[in-house]
Amino acid sequence: RIIEGVIKERGEAIRIYKAAKSSGKKAALVEQERPNMFTNSVANIGPGEQITVIIEYQQTLQYQVVNGIGEFQLRFPMAITPRYIPGNPIFPNKENVTGFNGRGWAVNTDQVPDASRVTPRINRQEKNENFIRLNIDLDAGFQINNIRSLYHPIHVIQKDKNRVLISLQNEQVSAEQDFNLVWSPDAGSSPKAALFTESIGGDQYHLVMVMPPTEGVTGSQPLPREVIYIIDTSGSMSGDSIIQAKKSLHMAIDRLRQQDYFNIIQFNSYTDVMFSMARSATLRNISQAHRYIDSLVADGGTEMMPALEAALRNDHESQRVRQIMFITDGSVGNESALFELIHKKLGNSRLFTVGIGSAPNSYFMKKAASFGRGTFTYIGDVSEVQKKMAELFTKLESPVLSNINIVWPANTNVEVWPKKLPDLYVG
Repeated sequence: RIIEGVIKERGEAIRIYKAAKSSGKKAALVEQERPNMFTNSVANIGPGEQITVIIEYQQTLQYQVVNGIGEFQLRFPMAITPRYIPGNPIFPNKENVTGFNGRGWAVNTDQVPDASRVTPRINRQEKNENFIRLNIDLDAGFQINNIRSLYHPIHVIQKDKNRVLISLQNEQVSAEQDFNLVWSPDAGSSPKAALFTESIGGDQYHLVMVMPPTEGVTGSQPLPREVIYIIDTSGSMSGDSIIQAKKSLHMAIDRLRQQDYFNIIQFNSYTDVMFSMARSATLRNISQAHRYIDSLVADGGTEMMPALEAALRNDHESQRVRQIMFITDGSVGNESALFELIHKKLGNSRLFTVGIGSAPNSYFMKKAASFGRGTFTYIGDVSEVQKKMAELFTKLESPVLSNINIVWPANTNVEVWPKKLPDLYVG
């Protein structure tokens, strides 16, 4: 017997589910806590009975050209990093269960009123209870030149030039790190297009994908920049994450040119700004920055708001390109308030996020970068820091077009997304 779900407003869906549950019927409810976090409830499973829950979703793939090679990347979530919950408890007495409306470990607060729903308890000791199997049927639309998994060994079976079947080398793995799959289309010196078609309910749907050329792409004359580096030094960044973050920051400072200006902001429970305002990248200031980075230690909470406010505070007009690089695991519960701050205060800045760790909060990181007309870079392993940060720096140092706007003919019914188009960089 197959039961298909229907979408209702949240309050109505919960009411229907509870009514079915109390009457003894089999029922299932999927609730969105965040765009990248869902709670699935299933009621009235009989003793010894097995059920299968199937969830479908759509995702936009990341594509970029690196060293003349175009790459698609699919990141499949397999873990949830514990979120930091700012604010005052709605019910100060944590023993009072009315302070919770979910099964998480955190009490609801005035800044994150649903904290108990976005902090799931994870049994780290019983790893064998959190295994995952993975099978992928990849229809790329183009001939695939190279396919690889960044963190999990895989088997690849070629079905035809555009389609491959992928599975994990180990039949099942512990769900501790997100799965990342990368492949390269066969692209050359001219644009290429692929057409995907699907029939749903008697209607035909078409998707056209146009690939940019990868050969002969060169950068323009580098522009002077003002770069603000924000680094997360909260407790959730301890271990490999802070090592990766510091290593990437050292590298960033060394790549600055003499005409560039920079500053460093660190945050945990408190925010600390290295210079009162951005300074030129002289040898003396660079040396001072390296010493500052070496002194960073991961400890405390994740109070992002003051750090973002400090970075977005731009009191002077300048001909320099202003870029903010935000290095964090994004493990916070007050995403909406942070998005609102970026939306209001961005001005002429561009925000680039760098996700550190095995399972950073990609919903926050991607959307913050989208609001900030920047990009999101994910680093899941110490060995990747140099390669991925070098790719990001090469892009940031090579803007091709900025302040892009599309004007359509009058009376044309066209929707464009995103509303504010990002700058165009090499690749």
